[in-house]
Amino acid sequence: MMPDLGNYTTVVLSAYGIAIVLLAVLTILSLLKAKHSKQHLSELEKRRKRNG
Repeated sequence: MMPDLGNYTTVVLSAYGIAIVLLAVLTILSLLKAKHSKQHLSELEKRRKRNG
């Protein structure tokens, strides 16, 4: 249930919306960074195996 916020409804809902968007952006950036790091590590491991 949503409590009655009166005049602050817009402000509170906007804050929730912004927080959710920021969390989504941080999650996406984190996943992209993990993917990039995994690829970089894989390249380094291949190079190391090749060079002995």
